[in-house]
Amino acid sequence: MRLLFLAVLRAHTGNAVTAQRVRPNGPGIATAPNAAFPWHTFLQRADIPQSADNLHVFLLICGLRPVKDPLYLLDAFSEWHQEEPSVYLVIVGPEVDPVFTREVKAKVERSAGVRLLPEMPQGDLHAAEKNCFALVNSSLSEGMSAAILEAMDLEVPVLARNIPGNAAVVQHGVTGLLFSDPQEFVQLARRLVRDPELGAELGAQGREYVRTRHSWRAERDTYQRLVRTLEGDADRPAC
Repeated sequence: MRLLFLAVLRAHTGNAVTAQRVRPNGPGIATAPNAAFPWHTFLQRADIPQSADNLHVFLLICGLRPVKDPLYLLDAFSEWHQEEPSVYLVIVGPEVDPVFTREVKAKVERSAGVRLLPEMPQGDLHAAEKNCFALVNSSLSEGMSAAILEAMDLEVPVLARNIPGNAAVVQHGVTGLLFSDPQEFVQLARRLVRDPELGAELGAQGREYVRTRHSWRAERDTYQRLVRTLEGDADRPAC
């Protein structure tokens, strides 16, 4: 029986040569929206009137904890909703921090046009992303947001806070839009609402970015090459 250990591949270590030979671009992304997902039921659960003309639902997916900062945009978005009742912000995610969750719920209740829903099965969440107008990320800090990459894979426009982790994935005006404060978010969101062609262009270019840089097939192939490389190194006689 052969045991294979996958070590961290870093420079200045014994496996630095392997590190040079195997360089994955990032996490592989694959989305699988539930084809039977009832969007109208989602809107009902969020208490969003489906009779609204030109409904625009912005989706913010995050665990309810301070680092995700789901309260960051609420005041600005609520003011915008009062001017344009067809825009809604729906926050979806698990209640990670109980104390902070109570704060979020209280704030949402006071914010016109903002809704809060619990976490959903992944297939339903992907379907909700596919049906929404745009995906929003307002985190204080991110590594590489799966929600952003999944939205791109689904050709959904992305509006993300301009932080290093998001800026590493979202190229402003190409694969999405980056905002530095709530007022800029509203400005960019208004632009998306008024320019459907921009949203379609961002969605298409985001999809292409994921296809070329975050393909799950490429990630699979990379790790298969890694395993073969390590097996080959293990078979070589010690010097």
